[in-house]
Amino acid sequence: MVMTTNTTATNTTTANTTTANVTATNGTAANGMAANGMAANGMSDSGAAVGTPAVAAPPRLDFAKSARNVFRALIGFDAAAREGIDPALVELIQIRASHLNHCAYCLHMHTNDARKAGESEDRLHMIPVWREARHFFTAREQAALALTEAVTLVADGGVPDDVYAEAATHFDDTELAHVLALIFTINTWNRIALSTAKQAGTDTR
Repeated sequence: MVMTTNTTATNTTTANTTTANVTATNGTAANGMAANGMAANGMSDSGAAVGTPAVAAPPRLDFAKSARNVFRALIGFDAAAREGIDPALVELIQIRASHLNHCAYCLHMHTNDARKAGESEDRLHMIPVWREARHFFTAREQAALALTEAVTLVADGGVPDDVYAEAATHFDDTELAHVLALIFTINTWNRIALSTAKQAGTDTR
């Protein structure tokens, strides 16, 4: 009886120990599989995604080289549009349109051009909020800025009659036509720069 009991106890202990070892071993294997699974899924041990190298965007075409005649025509259009317009007003129009179109390349270029022409930092900073800082701008400049916004955002509601009428009180027909032409050209330049991914600060003029 005693030996039987001891044998039974020993067997039970052995079985339990074996079961525990097997369980521990399986648990370790399972944990290893889980860890491997996370690695395979691109996850770190902490559960954070493992970063992958960013793929560089393919280079885009150089518009000036790829469409030389079109580019020259735009240069000519731009030059003709500026005729008879105060250079300071030219830059105000180009800067405001570039703000609205989120064109960093043109914005960098024309704010620098404005500074070189003697424009003040105060006025440059106030252009995006000119309606709240009217005392920085003449009535003529305000009318041109309002027209620039309306034409640039034409899809939002056309060019309102009151905006056009206000501009017409400050510019004669020839001047107004040139202001409109300048707005057309800067919007075209903005779209070229954005479409071809031009980087701000790379102007080589």
